Amino acid sequence: MDSINTLFLLSGFLLALSILASRLSSMAGVPLLLIFLGLGMLAGEEGLLGIQFDDYSLAFLIGHLALAMILLDGGLRTRLKTFRVGFRPALSLATLGVFITSGLVGVFAMWVFELSLVQGLLVGAIVGSTDAAAVFSMLSGRGVNLNERVGATLEIESGTNDPMAIFLTLVLVEMLVGDIGGVGETLLFLVQQFGLGIVIGLGIGWLSARLLSWLDLAPGLYALLALGLGFCVFGLTSALGGSGFLAIYLAGLMIGNRPGRHLNFILPVHDGLAWLSQIGLFLVLGLLVTPSEMLDYALPALLVALVLILVARPLAVLVAVKPFFKFRWREIGFIAWVGLRGAVPIVLAIFPVIGGVENASLYFNVAFAVVLLSLLIQGGSLPWMARRMKVELPPSVTPNRRGPLGILPENDYELFVYEVENADLEDVPIRLLRFPSGALISALFREHAMLHPKGSTRLRLGDVICVIGRTDDLPALNRLFNGDAKLKRERAFFGTFTFDGEAQMRDIADAYGLTLSPGEHDMTLAEFISLRVGGHPVVGDDVDWHGIHWVVSEMDGNKVTRVGLRLY
Repeated sequence: MDSINTLFLLSGFLLALSILASRLSSMAGVPLLLIFLGLGMLAGEEGLLGIQFDDYSLAFLIGHLALAMILLDGGLRTRLKTFRVGFRPALSLATLGVFITSGLVGVFAMWVFELSLVQGLLVGAIVGSTDAAAVFSMLSGRGVNLNERVGATLEIESGTNDPMAIFLTLVLVEMLVGDIGGVGETLLFLVQQFGLGIVIGLGIGWLSARLLSWLDLAPGLYALLALGLGFCVFGLTSALGGSGFLAIYLAGLMIGNRPGRHLNFILPVHDGLAWLSQIGLFLVLGLLVTPSEMLDYALPALLVALVLILVARPLAVLVAVKPFFKFRWREIGFIAWVGLRGAVPIVLAIFPVIGGVENASLYFNVAFAVVLLSLLIQGGSLPWMARRMKVELPPSVTPNRRGPLGILPENDYELFVYEVENADLEDVPIRLLRFPSGALISALFREHAMLHPKGSTRLRLGDVICVIGRTDDLPALNRLFNGDAKLKRERAFFGTFTFDGEAQMRDIADAYGLTLSPGEHDMTLAEFISLRVGGHPVVGDDVDWHGIHWVVSEMDGNKVTRVGLRLY
C-alpha cells in the first residue's frame, strides 16, 4: 500500500476510534483528552501500530494550528456578560498566578532533577499555565454546571494565560542558549505579547463581527470566513511580536457576542472543528512521546506534578485572587484544584527541542508526564470536587432541541421543542397555560402522530410540543415544562419559597422576626444580597442570615431579581 493511502487509512482509523472511545469518558468517568493521548501512545513506535513519528517541528505547527482553532471556538462561546465577574480575577491568575506557579514548580524541579536554577525554572514555565483545550473540554463535556463566578474565571484564565507562559519559556530558553537580550528588551517583549494581542484581537475581531453580520453568504461560508479571519488575526499578531493565542481568543469573543443569524451557521461548524483539533492535537502529541523514555523520569515527574497540583497552584490562587476579589473559600478551593494542564505545556516543551537546549528530552517527557497526571487526578475528580466545594448549580432546564427560523437578521424567532414532563400539566387545556405573550404552539405530537393544537386541546405526559418564540421567552417556557425531578432538585437548591429582589428588608425582617443592622432597613433584598457577597452576585450565591439561606435564583444583568429561601 502506498504512503498516501496508508496515511488516509491510519488517520481515518484513529479519528473514528477516538470518537468511538469517547463513550468511555461518559461511562467510566475517564477524562476525554486522556483517552486521545492514550490512543496516540498506543499507535506510536512502542505501541500496537508502531508508527514512527519524531518530527517535532511538524508537531509544533500542528499544535499551534489546533490551539488556535480551539481558542477561537472558546472565544465564540464565551459571553461578554461573564466578564463582569470573571475578567479581573482571571487576568490576575493569567499573569501573577502563572508567574508564582512557574517559580514554585521551577525551584522544586531544580532540586528533584539536580538542575541549575534557570533549567529548573524552565520546567516550571513550561507547565505553569492552564490549558484552554483541557478546561473547555472538561467544563462542557462532563455535565458540570458551575456558578458563573467560578466558571467564567476558569474559562477566561485558560484563554488568556498563554502569553505569560510563552514569555517565560522563551526568555529562559534564550538564557540557556546564550541569546538573551537586555532587561528593557525582555520587558518590551512581554508588553508586546499582551498589548498587541489585546489591541489586534479586539480591533480586528470587532470589524470581523460586523462584516459577518452584514454579509449575505451561503450558510456554509460563514464558518469558513470566521475561521479565515481568525487565522489572519493569529498570524498578524504573531508576526508583529504579539500573542496570537490571546488575539484569536479575543477575536472569537467579539464575533460570538455580535448577535445575528451568522452565529447559527458558525457555532455548529466550529464546535466540530474544535473537537477535530483536540483529537488531532492529542493524538499527534501521543505519537510524539516515547513511553520508555518517559518512564525514566516517572518518579521525579510524579513529584513535580503533585507539587504543582497540591502546593504551587493553590498558593498561586490564594495570592493572586483571595486578597483582591470577593471569592468564598470553597470557590478558591475549586479554582485551585481545576488548574488543568493539557496540550499547551507539551507544545511549550517543544521550544527547548527546537532551540537546541541541552537535555531537551527532559523538558518534553516531564511536561508530558505532568499533563497525564493532571488530566487523570484533577480532570477525573472534577465533578466530585464541584459537588464537594458546593460550586455546582442544579442542571438548568432547556429545550430538547432548538433552531432559528432564519426570518429576521437579529433577535430571530426560534423553534423550541419540549417534551411534557411536568405532572401538573396532565389534562390541562392549552388555553390555560401561562404562556409568554410572544410565543405560540405550532405543533403537538402524541404517539408519533401530529395533532393540530387548539385552545381546548388537553396535554398528556409525553406529548412533544413545538413552540415558536424568542430567546427572551426561554425562562418562562423552561419553568412551564420543567419536569418533577428537575423541579425537586431546583427547590432543594434554591428553596421552596422565592422573593422578588425589590422586596423591602424591613418587611422581610418583620415577617420572619429577624434583626437588621443599622442602614439595612431601607435596603431591598437585592441590595442586601449584593452587599453581603461583596458585589457582583451570581446565580447560586447564598447568604446565611439568622440560620436561613437566602439563595440568588434569578439575575437580570447585574441585578438580582429573585431570591430563594432555604431553611438548611
